[in-house]
Amino acid sequence: MWADPPISVALVEDDATTRERLTHVLAAAPGIVLVHTAVSAGQMLDWLAGNSVNVLLVDLGLPDQSGLEVIRWCRAHQPATNVMVVTLFGDEANMIGAFEAGARGYLLKDGTEDELARHVLSLHAGGSPMTPVIARQLLARLAPAAQAPAPQAVGNPPVSAREREILHALARGYTYEEVARLLAIAPSTVQSHVKNIYSKLAVHSKTEAIFEARQLGLL
Repeated sequence: MWADPPISVALVEDDATTRERLTHVLAAAPGIVLVHTAVSAGQMLDWLAGNSVNVLLVDLGLPDQSGLEVIRWCRAHQPATNVMVVTLFGDEANMIGAFEAGARGYLLKDGTEDELARHVLSLHAGGSPMTPVIARQLLARLAPAAQAPAPQAVGNPPVSAREREILHALARGYTYEEVARLLAIAPSTVQSHVKNIYSKLAVHSKTEAIFEARQLGLL
């Protein structure tokens, strides 16, 4: 009895730490083989010109050009390749742009990279893995306007002024340590504020908090 061939995967990610972490996760997963990594769109496109894979993982914020160009190239030249975005960008414009370009999955780098192998298997099996906050944005965009949630009442923000400052900093990509230095407070104080923000917005991650804050007009 012949076993199914492993799922071949290629990854384009410019951040060395993230690339190493994702490579480690994929290398440890049975049924998956990582055959190539690249640090720029140009490198990946050069390699794809003479090679193909089952699954291509693409970061959007690449140093030479947007990962969207890699996705578009795959749709035009290797439509059988399943492309999944793995990025820090959780805004609607990038999400919609990626799906329109041909991506079939969209994951945020929100600390759940350990589940990447499961998402690759799901994508290869015909699924469309998405970080929950991305799925919610997509559903909100498709929902009729009449079903849209009512806007937050003006003058009654769910977070304090300091918490809003922290949200703004996190939305710009600052780490907790950088936020602490920026606001001249202790990192533990930042963590305490973030915990309160999560509770007030009923979320469980930084990306969800930023999304909810934008929905409420706080950012």
